[in-house]
Amino acid sequence: MRRRLTTLLLSTALLLACRAAAGLEPIELNTDREAFTPSTFAVDPGRVLVEGSHVYIDNRAGLPTNNYPELIVRIGGSERLEWRLGVNYSVGSQGNVVTSVEAGELPIDGGTLYESNVLYGLKLATTEQDGLIPQSCFIMEATTPMFGQEFGTEPVATAVLGWEMPANWRLDAALRYAYAESDVTWFSRWGPSVVARIPLTERIEIHAEYFGTFTQGLIDDVNRPFFSPGGHVALSEHTELGWRFGWGLTRDAANFFSDAGLAFRY
Repeated sequence: MRRRLTTLLLSTALLLACRAAAGLEPIELNTDREAFTPSTFAVDPGRVLVEGSHVYIDNRAGLPTNNYPELIVRIGGSERLEWRLGVNYSVGSQGNVVTSVEAGELPIDGGTLYESNVLYGLKLATTEQDGLIPQSCFIMEATTPMFGQEFGTEPVATAVLGWEMPANWRLDAALRYAYAESDVTWFSRWGPSVVARIPLTERIEIHAEYFGTFTQGLIDDVNRPFFSPGGHVALSEHTELGWRFGWGLTRDAANFFSDAGLAFRY
C-alpha cells in the first residue's frame, strides 16, 4: 500500500508538471556544463557564453578531487559554428571524469593529483529536428596539459543527438570519444550518456541523466557509470545557475560527486 501511494503521488506530481510546462516558453541558455551530455545547440553568432563551476568528487580511494573553474568560453562564429576555449585545474586523487569540460582520467591508485589543462576546439550544428530526425551537433576539441601527470595533447570528439518532446521536454544523448596517453601506452576512453530535461516553470528546469566513462586499451580497464539528477534556474535572460550531483554505479566509479556553477551570455 505504501509503495502504491508513493507511486501515485509521484505520477500525479509528474502529470501536473507536464501540464504546467506545456504552455511555457522556458528561458534557456543551452549550456554545455549543466550535464555530462552537451546541448545540441551552438551559440548564436555574435554571442559569447561563459560557463564555469566547481566540482567535488568523493573518490572511493585516496583524497577527494576538486575541479575548478571548469571554465569554457563558447563564441558564436556563424549560424552553425561556435569556437570553444577552456581551462581547468584539478587537485585530489586520480581518476573519474564527470563533466564535459574536464580532461584526463588516470587509473585509480589513490595517488595525489595536481593537474591543469587548456581546452580548445569547435562545435558544429549538423541537423535540425524534423520528425524523428534529431537536432544534432558535433564537437571536436583537444586538451593540452599545462601541469601535472598527464601525457600529451588529448583529442576528444563528441556526437550529440536531441529531440524536443511534448510539454517542452527534451531527450538528449551523446557519445564522447577520447584518445589519451598513459605512462605505458595510448588508450581509448568512451563516454556514452543520455539525459531527460524537464521544465517546471519558465525559469526552472530539472533533469535526470545516465552517463559513464569506459576505457579500452589499459592493462586494467575501468568502467565508471553514474546516475545523476540536476537542474538549473534562470536568474535572468542571460544568467543561469546550475547544479547536479550523482552516484557511481560500480566500484570503479566515485561514491558521489557534486557540481554547481554559473553561466553568463553576452
